[in-house]
Amino acid sequence: MKTILLTVGKIDDATISQMIDIYVKRLSHYIPFDIEMISDVKNTKNLSEKDQKIQEGASILKFLQPNDHVILLDEKGKQLSSMEFARFIEKKSHTVAKRLVFVVGGPYGFSDEIYACANEKLSLSKMTFTHQMVRLVFVEQFYRAMTILNNEPYHHE
Repeated sequence: MKTILLTVGKIDDATISQMIDIYVKRLSHYIPFDIEMISDVKNTKNLSEKDQKIQEGASILKFLQPNDHVILLDEKGKQLSSMEFARFIEKKSHTVAKRLVFVVGGPYGFSDEIYACANEKLSLSKMTFTHQMVRLVFVEQFYRAMTILNNEPYHHE
């Protein structure tokens, strides 16, 4: 199984980018993992929130493959503890054949088309994070899950 974090927009904070790179490198010891970025929608001043979500959704749909297991990182999604997330990943490693794709949407969330094609939704917190911070929190939690599953001392209960 290959795991992908699909994001809308680039990271413009070098410190966050460096920290993400550290966790992505650590993850490579456990599982095939990539971060893929879809470009921001252009001329958003001329678009409604709905139109922006529709355009972002079209770009996300172009990236997805028919057999992908798609999980939206969404504020309305299911919340898991780090231990529960580790077990969730373990289960997916046995049931997802090809690609497990976690998706971070744009600033207004996801279009109806993306919600319709998603298999699941997860929330990282009840709190709101910037889209850049969501990437960092996700890769750190994914790395934490890998260390939990491998009985390594990174996570403490």
